[in-house]
Parts: sequence; structure tokens; C-alpha cells
Amino acid sequence: MKKKYSIIAACMFLGISAQSYAQLSTLCGNQRFHDYVFPSVPTPISDVVYGSNTKMDGTTQVLKLDVFQPVGDVSTNRPLVIIAHGGSFLYNTKTGPDVVPLAQDLARLGYVTASMEYRLGMTNFPVGVDSTDAGAAVMRGVQDGRAAVRFFRKNAREGGNTYGVDTNNIFFAGVSAGGFIALHLAYMDQESEFPNYVDTIVQSGLHGGVEGLSGNPGYSSKVKAIVNVCGALGDTLWMNNGDTPLLSFHGTADGTVPYGYAQITLAGLFPLLKVHGSSTVAMRANHQGIPNCMETWLGQDHVPEVGTTAAELRYYDSTITITRTFLEQFTCGTANNCSYTITPMLGIDELGMNADYTVYPNPTNTEATVDLSSFAGKAMNIELYDGLGRKVLNVENFKGDKYNLQKNNLSAGMYSMSLLVDGKKFSKKVIFE
Repeated sequence: MKKKYSIIAACMFLGISAQSYAQLSTLCGNQRFHDYVFPSVPTPISDVVYGSNTKMDGTTQVLKLDVFQPVGDVSTNRPLVIIAHGGSFLYNTKTGPDVVPLAQDLARLGYVTASMEYRLGMTNFPVGVDSTDAGAAVMRGVQDGRAAVRFFRKNAREGGNTYGVDTNNIFFAGVSAGGFIALHLAYMDQESEFPNYVDTIVQSGLHGGVEGLSGNPGYSSKVKAIVNVCGALGDTLWMNNGDTPLLSFHGTADGTVPYGYAQITLAGLFPLLKVHGSSTVAMRANHQGIPNCMETWLGQDHVPEVGTTAAELRYYDSTITITRTFLEQFTCGTANNCSYTITPMLGIDELGMNADYTVYPNPTNTEATVDLSSFAGKAMNIELYDGLGRKVLNVENFKGDKYNLQKNNLSAGMYSMSLLVDGKKFSKKVIFE
């Protein structure tokens, strides 16, 4: 049972206006933001133009994002999570495997989400790249991230609020390089903090200070909270009491972005900046009284939650669950609790139900036994769904104490098993290795 703040205490702690909280709290019925109350995987509105700016080579890039909305949702005032992909500021896209699952699953929880692209490239890569090039690449991404936030506020005010966004509740998340963007967007928020090692004369596309010139001027780029997955910050002294709350994930053996304060190298060859990884960011946040949570992945390298192996899917499952729990304090007024219990989100038909059967062994290589003795004598349907929500097994009107689940030609990964009996649904996670 979750502890609930009083509305007044929650508003004071989180900086949420009474009107904004009242609007959000009306959406929290039926476990919205906590479970997959919109079970269908959403199809994005692709290539929405949110701005443009000059790239590192002097050409102009039109900036685009993909918007995911809860399928079947009738609300027109939903919180928004903008997500930035990784790729060392050199490669990857808004459709990458590091961000799309997050965008889809957060939309299934009830958020509007947007996966954004940003300007990539370093001026002297691969020969001669240095801290000036790296710093400029980060700043371009941050300026683009701010423009994306402003885009939704402008759209809500001037464009009829096409995507049904509550602009008082915008969040920003990023993976790897996207984590850099999220952290800098939150804490490098004063013109005096714009790094002096970033050359705005020689380096292209950096005018406009911390806000930049990527589009939608005149609107705020502030966000309610951020989620940082394996990113880093240039200077933790930018973080002060009253700043943006954050959630961070990071592996202690990360060889790409340091877990603590250390030199970052590009491709293990080019020494760039000394940066503060998630652990020292969390220490500064604690020292300054900034609400935060830090999930440390012991012994793990960079972004262990990205991929389709059983281990990667386990880390992803904890990532989306912890993110869900962290954001709930803002959407539903629950207490900030960093002592998470990793439990899977449930589908709309299974809310409040106890999964009254077992699957063993789990994980398994080839087959597993489903113990159905609690439903002896009852007719039941057994369904299995893959990570994309596709039904890969459908057994109707099964009667028996046990069912033998075979991997057969299924790929390794995490699956969702649903048992339908007496009009109720019970779900379990099943992992094939």
C-alpha cells in the first residue's frame, strides 16, 4: 500500500500548483500512471517538426520528433515525457531501441511521450576532436531539447493543443547522450553557467546562450523533473536547492560514461571532458536537498537495459517500473520513495487481481511448467505476448492442473503470459533465455 501525501504537502514539496494537482489527480483513477491501463502499443505521429538550427558543418537541420499517445484515451490534458536518445552525439536516432520502448510503455501508462532528434556531430571528428568539439555537441543537443519543451507549450497556446498536453507537467528523460541533455537542461539554466570552453564563434550553431535558437522563443523550457539513464553533467555546482528533481540509473562498471567524476573518452581513444557521472550528481543533489533517486547497477557497463536478451530485459523491466514509481509522485501525489520493489505493471483487465498461479523454472531455456492447480476444473484461455505486444500463443478452453509451455521457435526475451478465467485476467512475466 502506497503512502499518500496530503494534497497540501505534496504541492509544497513538488512545487505543483493546486490547480495543476487537481487536474492531474482526476486522471489517477483506475491506476493510470501506475499500470498499463492502455494496453495497446501506440503508433507514433512521426516527424513532427519542432524547430530548426544550424549544424556543426554550417548547414541547417529541420528538427523533428515522434509523438506517442495512449491508445483509446479520452483525456485532453495529459502529462508529457520528452525523451532524447543516446549515441555519443554522433549517431543513433529518435527511433532507436534505447528510447522507443520507453516512449511506448510510458504512453501505455497514460503519458503523452515524444522521442526527439537533435543535432549530431563534432567538428573535428574523428581526427583532432577535443573538449571544445565535445562541449559544443552537448550544447547543441541541450538547446534542441529546450526548443522541444517550448514547442509543446507553444502548441498548447497557439496551435490548439494538438497532443492534449498539460504544459504544467512536462518531464524530460534521456539515455546516455540523451542523459547529458536531460541533466544540462535541468541544471545549466543560467547564462553565467554556459561553459567557457564552448567556442560560440568558431563552433557553428551555438548562438542564443543556454536557451539557443532552435525555435519557439518566448516560452519556458523548464520541466517538472528529469530521468537520466547513464548520462553525466559538466559541473555539479550548477545544482542548487530548489532545482529540478531527478531520477538516475547508472552502472558502476560503465566504460563509456563514468559512474562518478572522471575523464570521458570518445570511443576509448580521444580524451575529452572531465564530467560528473550519476553518482556524484546524486551526491550533490542530496547535499543541496534536491529530491532525487539513484538506481545503481552493480558491476554493469553502459546502458545494460537496452537490448533483447533476458538480462537486458530484466534491467529494462526495472527501469520502466522505477521510472513509473518516480513519476507518480508528480502525477498522483504519492510520496517520493527510492526503496523500490520491482513488480511488473499490469494490464487494464487485471487491476487489483492476484496472479494465482506459478511458472517454473523462470527464466528457462526451453520449456516451463505452468501450475494451474488453483483453477482446477475451470476452463481457461492461455495467451502469451512478446515485447511488442504481439500474441504468440493462444490456447482456448484449457482444463487441467498443469500446462507445459514450450519455447519452440520463440526468440529469447521477456514475454507476458495472461490467464483468462471466469472473466478475470491474471498475468505473469516469463523469460526465455
